[in-house]
Amino acid sequence: MKLLFFDDFKLGVLKGDAVVDVSQTVRDIPHTGPHNLISGLIERFADYRAALEKAAASGKGVPVSQVRIRPPLPKPVNIECMAVNYMEDGTRKEPAPINAFHKSPSAIIGPGDTMVLPDIPATIFEGEAEMALVIGKRASHVKAADAMDYIFGYVNFIDGSARGVLPPGNVFYQMKSRDTFGPIGPWIVTADEIADPHHLQIRLWVNGVLMQNFNTSDMAHKIPRCVEWVTSIHALEAGDILATGTNHRGLNPFHDGDQVELETEGLGRLRISVRDDLKRTWAQETRLQHQEKGLEGPTTPQLTGKYAPARK
Repeated sequence: MKLLFFDDFKLGVLKGDAVVDVSQTVRDIPHTGPHNLISGLIERFADYRAALEKAAASGKGVPVSQVRIRPPLPKPVNIECMAVNYMEDGTRKEPAPINAFHKSPSAIIGPGDTMVLPDIPATIFEGEAEMALVIGKRASHVKAADAMDYIFGYVNFIDGSARGVLPPGNVFYQMKSRDTFGPIGPWIVTADEIADPHHLQIRLWVNGVLMQNFNTSDMAHKIPRCVEWVTSIHALEAGDILATGTNHRGLNPFHDGDQVELETEGLGRLRISVRDDLKRTWAQETRLQHQEKGLEGPTTPQLTGKYAPARK
């Protein structure tokens, strides 16, 4: 099943290319807004699934192209992101030590929304293409062998990043938790629809040009290990997000006016735009392309605009 919010945060089920309003089916779930309506539904999904399927089958759908799709998880309790969790097409000899970081729920935006690049002296802004897990029930000290039972579904996720902020070594909070730096969507796909989450192609386009293209089979620490490790530190709640990481070789700078599309196989396509009021520019190239040119540094330098380095 594919669950989404649309227009004024009506709950919908995707049926082909149409969305069916199923708000009435879940109206008795205690909630104060869409954020805990969806988490409440996830927690009680076994009780509501049959009714949702019936409502979707009998309801009259509206073409998705005629509605405004909203973020399917407007305000999760936790957003946890795995760090350096890919083997980078075999260029890493061994997995990096398992690690993660917390991202603010206020970073969430949805399809058609805009990632805003802030006025800070970052060396570059990037958005990491990721597949994220949606937690289905409270998860604390989960064993790897049981981890898949805690996954409700999957969703596209872009991990916005402001690289090079100071001071060095103390940056994850200000690099990752900026407002608008957590695009997700367009919908949640329940786990039963994804046969093997460790064998999905992830692609990200910027202005129609394919920049990231990798498979989840390259994941260094697999999903059960990620869930085990994160929940050994703190509990995850129903509706929380655990993003599984990216292949950094395709990362590229985001600019003002960019149109970004992310598609994980089976999860639909997430489209967002980028705005930078400072109109800063970078070379439109991936980290791999930069490296292949033998250029200095891991990323292309800023070319023009505020904070651009002085030219020698």
